[in-house]
Amino acid sequence: MSEPVLALRGAALTLGGRTLWSDLDVDVAPGEFVVVLGANGSGKTSLLKAVLGQHELTAGSARFLGAPVRRGDRRIGYIPQHQRPDDGVALRGRDLVGLGVDGHRWGPGLPGARRRRVDELLDEVGARHFARVPVGAISGGELQRLRVGQALAADPRLLLCDEPLASLDLRAQRAVSDLIDRRRRDRGFGVLFVTHDVNPVLEHVDRVLYLAGGRFRAGTPDEVLRSEVLSELYSSPVDVVRTRGRVVIVGAPDESHAHDHGHSHDGHDHDGHDHDGHDHGRAR
Repeated sequence: MSEPVLALRGAALTLGGRTLWSDLDVDVAPGEFVVVLGANGSGKTSLLKAVLGQHELTAGSARFLGAPVRRGDRRIGYIPQHQRPDDGVALRGRDLVGLGVDGHRWGPGLPGARRRRVDELLDEVGARHFARVPVGAISGGELQRLRVGQALAADPRLLLCDEPLASLDLRAQRAVSDLIDRRRRDRGFGVLFVTHDVNPVLEHVDRVLYLAGGRFRAGTPDEVLRSEVLSELYSSPVDVVRTRGRVVIVGAPDESHAHDHGHSHDGHDHDGHDHDGHDHGRAR
């Protein structure tokens, strides 16, 4: 069996006096698609930040390619949640992808080589026709397509995805998730994919990591997304309903407490999205 690109052992993270998760053991193998699920405030985004070296673990270890994770490692790609650029941003599609090519390098580099590399990435994600279009005029789905190209620029061994499908329509969700799946199969990198809605990526998922109440469960979708497993994890009745190829989770408590919408800068998951059928005790 291949050595994992990412290995967490006994990992724990406490922020603001609150333990988000502890004793976390999980691997991501080359070419594997691991989805991270859980209610608001369960520490999904904070997990990605720990892998990026932006949060220091309270206990345990996180190793990337056999070495401790370090901040700024360009072999770890990152795709953020979709956000519409400010109207005043003068970037074109190729400029956005080019930021991934440039990385932290000072100076323009070799213009011809850089241009060819940007063109290769635009072709790889099917976005050459948006190369000269201002990013403010590009749809959410196509903008995320460009961000996939940006994340692939350094030929990553691990791709971290922080709710990249949020705020996209169903067609765009499918297009972006299919693109990420094709590229990880072609290139053989591991994927750690945070989402509130497993359904757009369910057919691509190898394993699920479910975070709740400081605890976790990991396994295949059929092993984890079951009523008895999530009820035990939450210490509360939870129903998992499968219908027409979709998974609907009903009754999972909302762990966000006083957290509001959006990702804050303190590392907590203030996601505010609820796309996967979690009713969190609210009437619909």
